[in-house]
Amino acid sequence: MNKKVLAVYYTQSGQLGEIIDSFTAPLIEEGATVEKVQIKPVVDYAFPWTGKRFFSVMPDCVLGVPTELEPIILKEKSYDLIILGYQPWFLSPSIPSNSLLNNPTFREVLKGTPVITISAARNMWLNAYDRIRKKLNEAGANLVGNIALIDKHPNPVSFITIFYWMLSGKKERYLNIFPKPGVAQEDISNTVQFGRTVAPYLVSGQWEGMQAKLLDQKAVEINYKLLFIEGKAKYIFAAWAKFISKRKNQVPWLSAFKYYLFIALFLGAPVLLTLDAIFIKPFSSKRIKAKKQNYLQVI
Repeated sequence: MNKKVLAVYYTQSGQLGEIIDSFTAPLIEEGATVEKVQIKPVVDYAFPWTGKRFFSVMPDCVLGVPTELEPIILKEKSYDLIILGYQPWFLSPSIPSNSLLNNPTFREVLKGTPVITISAARNMWLNAYDRIRKKLNEAGANLVGNIALIDKHPNPVSFITIFYWMLSGKKERYLNIFPKPGVAQEDISNTVQFGRTVAPYLVSGQWEGMQAKLLDQKAVEINYKLLFIEGKAKYIFAAWAKFISKRKNQVPWLSAFKYYLFIALFLGAPVLLTLDAIFIKPFSSKRIKAKKQNYLQVI
């Protein structure tokens, strides 16, 4: 197979790099040339984070404000497939990922090229995917596949473990009680199966039916409770981001947002989910099915 593939991604912890390596291994085995490019912001985001630094990026992230990237140097002028790896921050594409999609060099390569997106999230990826999908469409790319990897532990548990990982830099069991944070190693390794599914479509250059096969392999799964919470939260995050961005001294407002987030997750979300389960969900099966289908498809 004489096919040229570009796998481009941003990572702090290295998790997304592992995912890209696993996913592209079958393509390389089939003879494709896979060029892996890790993008770098000029002013990078140090890992592990400090709490103050993490929340400080929220307004720019939610509002889609790009940052300057190191020059993107590519070996080819065009590719048979682009694999775009990204992560959500604050229900939005991470600032480096968003900046990549605003980069003129990368947008030129995207034009007319098949793209498969791979996200690695705590659990809420829907809004970020919507925005990535829109950016790709604006650039003239042909989105042919999507894979969404998440931490499958309960929402409050993964919230605690992800913060431990972000602030300590250690992907280990917090207090030796909680599970390991992030996408499970088994799920990272399993992306090799998705790569095997993609390989024959890359050979033929015909992509119809591929996403359906990936869905059969559970490359994308949608949890209704998370869909409901994220659907509400994205508007609240946008309101907070707009408000904070206009403040001269953002520090106290970012602190207020942090405490709001904790309260909303541990108190507000359970109440809203209970009310929804009683008064809305039983009468909304068609609407829920349509919403899920929107995120399962690639157009």
